Amino acid sequence: MNTAWLYLVVAGVFETGWAIGLELSDGFTDPLPSVATVVSMAISVVLLAKAVQSLPIGTAYAVWTGIGASATALLGIVLFGESSSIARLGFIGLIVVGVIGLEVTGSGSGV
Repeated sequence: MNTAWLYLVVAGVFETGWAIGLELSDGFTDPLPSVATVVSMAISVVLLAKAVQSLPIGTAYAVWTGIGASATALLGIVLFGESSSIARLGFIGLIVVGVIGLEVTGSGSGV
């Protein structure tokens, strides 16, 4: 995995962090989760910007949001008791497959 993809994966992890932080911050009324959320947002966007210096923007943005969406949905199940129906898990799986497909085909290498 080259550096741009590493930046992108870590950016996706921080996107997940700020999405979960939105829930934990209680509408930005709880100071510690609020600060952590804003810091996660900043790190996520900066790393995404670094990644798109080398990766196609369409691929990078789709992978970034895919990582954030799937990981946030899974954490919603684990942390907040959200639905874990087979259908929901299947659709999360489709997001993951799409992200992997974009990584494999989106590096500009013509694969």
